[in-house]
Amino acid sequence: QGRLVESGGGLVQPGGSLRLSCVASGTINSIVAMAWYRQVPGKQRELVARITRGGGTNYADSVKGRFTISRDGAKNMVFLQMNSLQPEDTAVYYCNFQDYRDYSYWGQGTQVTVSS
Repeated sequence: QGRLVESGGGLVQPGGSLRLSCVASGTINSIVAMAWYRQVPGKQRELVARITRGGGTNYADSVKGRFTISRDGAKNMVFLQMNSLQPEDTAVYYCNFQDYRDYSYWGQGTQVTVSS
């Protein structure tokens, strides 16, 4: 059974950048999509960005033009480059892999805090 491990979160000033990484540990076969979600206390987890096996991407309107999702399929890794960060981007960011059975794997989350 595979699991996901995120890294790259931290504290950054408004306007700054961070790059999140997520790697699969163990066996996860036939991944059809990789994604990043985020959650703040008291709110539902929301989709930030998603990339399919074919390379298609979609983004939440709030991050379009600022965030970029990319992947290394051979290494089962996904990345999120976050630029022009704003305080409203503060959240716990979760990595998600979806396999061919529509089963979702989740990471433990990494905190991103945008504050001066």
